[in-house]
Amino acid sequence: MQNKYIEIYKRIADQIQDGLYAPGTKLPSEHELMNQFDTSRETIRKALNLLAQNGFIQKIQGKGSVVLDAQKFDFPVSGLVSFRELAEKMGQRFRTHVEDLAYEKPAEEIRAKLQIPAGGHIWRVLRVREIDGERIILDKDYLNSTYVDHLTKEICEDSIYQYIEGDLGLTISFAKKEIVVEEPTEEDRRLLELNGHMNIVVVRNFVYLDDATLFQYTESRHRPDKFRFVDFARRSHGK
Repeated sequence: MQNKYIEIYKRIADQIQDGLYAPGTKLPSEHELMNQFDTSRETIRKALNLLAQNGFIQKIQGKGSVVLDAQKFDFPVSGLVSFRELAEKMGQRFRTHVEDLAYEKPAEEIRAKLQIPAGGHIWRVLRVREIDGERIILDKDYLNSTYVDHLTKEICEDSIYQYIEGDLGLTISFAKKEIVVEEPTEEDRRLLELNGHMNIVVVRNFVYLDDATLFQYTESRHRPDKFRFVDFARRSHGK
């Protein structure tokens, strides 16, 4: 027999997909849902947690369970694309704000991540991505200046990858990615329009050239209600 909370999860998920609850509206309170489904608070909370994990709702402090927009932007987990390429593919109005650009000696943590020798330099780029008028992504890029010896605000506003491949003639080959959910930092709250969201989805990338040289480390920090992280997996039928 199926667990009660899974039945409730499926019922509410279907209602959201059918448009009974519009994006931005609130679900009934836990107490109201307990009465509606004739069950315990614990069961309702399990169902709500499952709805949140699968991107149907976002629990917002002081507001309850807010229904998310099912029309999220697909962010390819396995692909390696620039923000400009992604935004153009989605057909959305987009803009990049360069908040900071600096040529500097890296902090110890970044030096270790990029495997840069003592005395080496990096480019540190802080950019906010705006889609349809909302500032929803914070990109923090660190590039080894041995391979990228020149950057300007104009290049960073357009596409760093286009500059690296088109102007520098380098080939960006692959990346190692890590995706985690974190509480927003003060920097996130200052630069992004979080609209009450209590979590940030962070994609950390170690990016390599075609000769397996690590040249970039980046943190891409996303407001959680606007993105769906997708992948395509094929099962290997080994003997």
